[in-house]
Amino acid sequence: MENRIRMIGVPLDLGQEQRGVDLGPGALRYAGLSARLTGLGYQVEDIGNLEVPVRDVVTAERQQHYLPSIGKVCETVYQAGRTAVAQGCIPVFMGGDHSLALGSIGGVTHEQPTAVIWVDAHGDFNTPETSPSGNIHGMVLAALLGEGHSELVHLGRPGPKLSGSDVVLIGLRELDPQEKVRLRESSVNVYTMRDIDERGIGAIAREALGKLAHRTRLHLSLDLDGLDPLEVPGVGTTSPGGITYREAQLLMEIIADTKLLCSMDIVEINPILDHGNRTAKIAVELAASAFGEAIM
Repeated sequence: MENRIRMIGVPLDLGQEQRGVDLGPGALRYAGLSARLTGLGYQVEDIGNLEVPVRDVVTAERQQHYLPSIGKVCETVYQAGRTAVAQGCIPVFMGGDHSLALGSIGGVTHEQPTAVIWVDAHGDFNTPETSPSGNIHGMVLAALLGEGHSELVHLGRPGPKLSGSDVVLIGLRELDPQEKVRLRESSVNVYTMRDIDERGIGAIAREALGKLAHRTRLHLSLDLDGLDPLEVPGVGTTSPGGITYREAQLLMEIIADTKLLCSMDIVEINPILDHGNRTAKIAVELAASAFGEAIM
């Protein structure tokens, strides 16, 4: 891993309906993310927040689920990620909803392929034809693999940004009917909560990394709703029975052991729904572990 981390705030709340997720970058800063990573020996640069239109100003886009504005924001995210990697930095994208991954993963894969571990309660594998809600944050992974709105598929550069074999989903427990079918028919590696319950997160994490061993760079896309809402109440789309805090910590520690982590998303933190910034504090703990903090 490089020794420089660039924190990039993306206060994007247009990909879903719940207000408040745009406050996530501030919550992470308030919880001490920069100081924590600095304490691990990294040179940390916070470039502030990228510009995102306020939802109330782009109401004309509501019927389009804010697709034009999401595309413009994610183009900016793409370039920020691409630039960070080119300058030898590890970009940490602070969301904001998971739509930002269209730009972050696009940008960090611009020069060379990168494997992705995607921690989430949801598959984010819908297309406009299969999505019950039409919300863009539920279509992100599909678009990164080349399916869905052309504006999103070709964002940053033409065509898919990932292949299914480059991606591992961990923590799934809430999928739409057609999304299940699409995932079964895809080459994406999927570990549901049943897999974790039956086999344990340690075995799952090591097997997942084995499936990604053909890549030398790793991106972690951490949606906080992948954890159990009893642990992290400040998320917009809660789903009971998720990953526990200790399971998440072990997953982060095993990822850190690879020394391949080159970029990260931290998304879907909603301080309005939280209690005492608990969710952002846990996100900071997990990020610290992913970047090498150890018990001993």
